[in-house]
Amino acid sequence: MPFVSDLRAVLRGRDFRRLFATRLVSQFSDGVFQFAVAGYAFFTPEKQTSAAEAAVAFAVLLLPYSILGPFAGVFIDRWSRRQILVIAPVVRGALLVAAALLVALNAPDWCFYAAALAVLGVNRFFLSALSASLPHVVEGERLLLANAVTPTSGTVATFVGAGAGYLLRLAFGPEHAGTAGLLVVSGVVFGLSALIASTMQRDLLGPSFDPNRPQTRQAVRHVLTGLVDGARHMLHKRAPAAALGSMAAHRFMYGLVIVMTVMLYRFYFTSNVEAGLNEITGVLATSGVGFFVAALITPWATERFRPEAWIPIMLATGGVLLLALCLPFQQIGFLAAGFVLGVTGQSVKICADTIVQRDVEDAYLGRVFSIYDMLFNGMLVLAAVAAASLLPANGKSYPVLLIASIGYVVSAVVYRLVVGVTTRPTPQEATR
Repeated sequence: MPFVSDLRAVLRGRDFRRLFATRLVSQFSDGVFQFAVAGYAFFTPEKQTSAAEAAVAFAVLLLPYSILGPFAGVFIDRWSRRQILVIAPVVRGALLVAAALLVALNAPDWCFYAAALAVLGVNRFFLSALSASLPHVVEGERLLLANAVTPTSGTVATFVGAGAGYLLRLAFGPEHAGTAGLLVVSGVVFGLSALIASTMQRDLLGPSFDPNRPQTRQAVRHVLTGLVDGARHMLHKRAPAAALGSMAAHRFMYGLVIVMTVMLYRFYFTSNVEAGLNEITGVLATSGVGFFVAALITPWATERFRPEAWIPIMLATGGVLLLALCLPFQQIGFLAAGFVLGVTGQSVKICADTIVQRDVEDAYLGRVFSIYDMLFNGMLVLAAVAAASLLPANGKSYPVLLIASIGYVVSAVVYRLVVGVTTRPTPQEATR
């Protein structure tokens, strides 16, 4: 099978394996952290979370980083990316220990969210550096395969970490002391990724030298100008702009479904906090399987359909199946929808990552991936705000389900109209 042979070829690269291991360890830790935050915000016995409060939680955790994101691109395009991968885990580990102390001392919620915001800010900076580093350790013809393996495997590691967080929560307890324990575990594990990254050469991961690039201090002062330059560079090439647009559309629809699902499992399917948390882990599991399946089928599919064709196919399929599965508002339908949206979202992300890395010059990658992160986080926050105004207290809403389902299909049509019929050859055609 071409997928298996290409996968073996990618994994034979020593530097790729080290970058890959850095991602897996860090995202496993991220899964533990995300589960701790979700448990604290939505499934703490003392809290009665509403859709509006869920939107506030999303905004506190994600929106401010979207504002700070452009600064990350400036440094990723100038600093040693290997050093970022070494230093960021240490900083994040220290922040997680501080957050654990705040929770254990029963500090006000805003203190916890402030610490969580700092943790996520460092994490998105770290992940942007990982994405920008990938083309330096993988041959160009296998870049799509690497994008299928690495971010998807990292996401699966996040799901596994969330599962570990669930088991640890059973051992530590649902109270604040248990949340503090999860945060400490996440901090220690994330710190281990720095040890792996330190085995790579300092100049291995770029950025490429550009004598015309402004100095860092000047770039910080003109960060908005730099961001505009990155956006202008991307928009001059239709494929990357459309790919980011498709990813943003998915994140908005996915955000609507996520908030609705959390509210349903918290208040509609059951009124018991622990029962709701236990049952929603099934959706988490099916989503993780979907992400893994996407890594298997996307390289195969894009050899035949091209990434530009696979994106609208997945968006349209996801929208149709979401409506069919969830319209009865039964738990089994949401379990299946978790799998479908896992496949859909990760397939779109793999293609979008590859198109951006393929068509955007390396000197702009950091800034473009910062725009990517702004959309990735900001659209989820926007969806949470929209869900807060549309969802009833128990989360059951036919209009929200219809908006998400139709939105997927419409985004597929719009993407196809924007991209048009590409003349870029498939890998098989290129070798003929």
